[in-house]
Amino acid sequence: MPPNSQPGLSVATRGRILFGGDYNPEQWPEETWPEDVRLMKDAGVNSVTLGVFSWAKLEPTPGAREFGWLDRLMDLMHDNGIGVVLATPTSSPPPWLGRLHPESLPRDEDGRTEWWGGRQHFSHSSAAYRRYAAAITEDLAARYGSHPALTMWHINNEYCTFDWGDEAATRFRHWLQAKYGTLDELNSAWGTAFWSQGYGDWNEVLPPRHAHYMKNPGQVLDFKRFTSDMLLECYIAERDIVRRHTPGQVPVTTNFMPLWVGQDAWRWVEEEDVVSVDIYPDPRDPLGAQQGALVQDMTRSQARGPWMLMEQAAGPVNWRGVNHPKPRGLNRLWSLQAVARGADAVCYFQWRQSRQGAEKFHSGMLSHAGEQGRTYQEVKQLGAELARISEGVTDSHSGSDIAILHDWHSWWAGAHEGRLSTQVDYPQVLTAWHRALWQAHLTTDFAHPEHDLTAYRMVVVPQLYALTDAAVDNLLAYVSGGGTLVCGFLTGVADEDDRVRPGGMDPRLRELFGIRTLHEWWPLDPEETAQTDGFRGTLWSEEIEAGEDATAEATYKDGELDGMPAVLRRGSAWYVSTLPEAEALRDLLAQVAADAGARPVLDRLPDQVEAVRRGDLLFVLNHGRESVTVELPGSHHDLLTGTTVQGGLTLGRYDVAVLR
Repeated sequence: MPPNSQPGLSVATRGRILFGGDYNPEQWPEETWPEDVRLMKDAGVNSVTLGVFSWAKLEPTPGAREFGWLDRLMDLMHDNGIGVVLATPTSSPPPWLGRLHPESLPRDEDGRTEWWGGRQHFSHSSAAYRRYAAAITEDLAARYGSHPALTMWHINNEYCTFDWGDEAATRFRHWLQAKYGTLDELNSAWGTAFWSQGYGDWNEVLPPRHAHYMKNPGQVLDFKRFTSDMLLECYIAERDIVRRHTPGQVPVTTNFMPLWVGQDAWRWVEEEDVVSVDIYPDPRDPLGAQQGALVQDMTRSQARGPWMLMEQAAGPVNWRGVNHPKPRGLNRLWSLQAVARGADAVCYFQWRQSRQGAEKFHSGMLSHAGEQGRTYQEVKQLGAELARISEGVTDSHSGSDIAILHDWHSWWAGAHEGRLSTQVDYPQVLTAWHRALWQAHLTTDFAHPEHDLTAYRMVVVPQLYALTDAAVDNLLAYVSGGGTLVCGFLTGVADEDDRVRPGGMDPRLRELFGIRTLHEWWPLDPEETAQTDGFRGTLWSEEIEAGEDATAEATYKDGELDGMPAVLRRGSAWYVSTLPEAEALRDLLAQVAADAGARPVLDRLPDQVEAVRRGDLLFVLNHGRESVTVELPGSHHDLLTGTTVQGGLTLGRYDVAVLR
């Protein structure tokens, strides 16, 4: 590695796909541990995560340290060739911390305290929490930093706490002072002239707590930014401690929840050595595979290469209204889908299913059915297959000709209380556009609107309500450089302070798309559609007057918008002023992509089949419950079966082929 660079995922994988999961042996008698190790080795497990929720066991009273059990576990793992991803236990503080320091507990916007008894009951702004978290992290890193079992550090777990309490209020004011400098700048950014909200003293500024009516959208937007930054400060503080004890030797990560509203993951990944995520699609969702693909594409793009699937379920979860198990073969299919889309680690929550506690009905790799249970037997099969393909997969990259633009700040700004339609939910719009591309068999990357886009033939913007000037300039430069841009409705409406742009859309974007005037927004009711001459639109429509050099590719029919453009194109820039129904959006994006030179990996794929190329390997996955035959050019070797495939590839229900 170059001087001062940090180790990446390849330092931990060492040419293997990491396979394993969270291991919480403190829930079991120590006599169980040898059996766990035997079953792990039989299943091909080569990595476990220890210590995620162990703070109370490691520090049963303030300042005490009980490391003996963890010493034995670390040695046991090393003796059996199983690497350890060692977690700092700071996502679930012991009850004594909240009792001694009630200020360390978060408060909601109504002032209610979130007490211990669950998890994540810490205030990111609490000095006491940060002090105790740093102390246990320091001692953990000092004790195990040189242990031969250690392969990676895992900081905290699923950072996801908000806090509207008094310490958070103080830190919020400091954060705002650093950002704006003066109250005049803050008042301008927040538009406090509206409703007599002008601030004359910094002590008047609070988090957006419970209010009589709608809260100031600028204040809410900045509070979301502040929350992401405070959680990131907590992560960096612990990361820097473990790095000091293992300089340049052991990579550091923390696991994202997919599309969680509280973290600007584009900012966070700049501070991680390994990007990891937890993925839990619903087995009953007919589009569960697409939801998984979206998260996988986003995580691979954030990592700019291989990434880590930190958590998934081997069977049912326990936090939906109805928690269905995975049908036979689905765990294998979705795990290999993650590998196809860039994962070099396939891990679970958790190894052994708990018998007590809030998640005793959340599945484990070793379920309540035990060694003979279907879940463990399928895990065992998957472990063998991952070992079989590791050499051809690890550290290889996937590429795409298409990028979807996504930005947390735009999402936060567009979600304010006073928006025109609560039916317009940004994650659902983003998902609908990704689904259209997925169903057209087109693989995609994700990118921030200010990233370099020149490598892509087509860039898709499902919805970016708020854009910086730099982002707008980036889109203009991309199109002027010959790129094809397709934008959805409500894009470019506001600037980064949530100040509406002149004309209801940035004037530069209106010129780009050939929009002379955006007269009015026309949101649609839940069951209402907008008929065009080619499809039906949902959620939204707009009263647009086109410029002379723009072409209406689809036109509204009937009603107030009769004869007005629904889809407008000027050169290679497209604007879609509604959300077309799923099939229509798929066909539109597929045609624009083909015209831009972006094509599927394989032609004439059946609807339920996904084909993804990673390095020199071709993954073909059947997400359907019936057998299918896929046409293949030339001859291929299937790494999973060891057979040669020529011409037609037959895949059974939920089957996968990994072809060279």
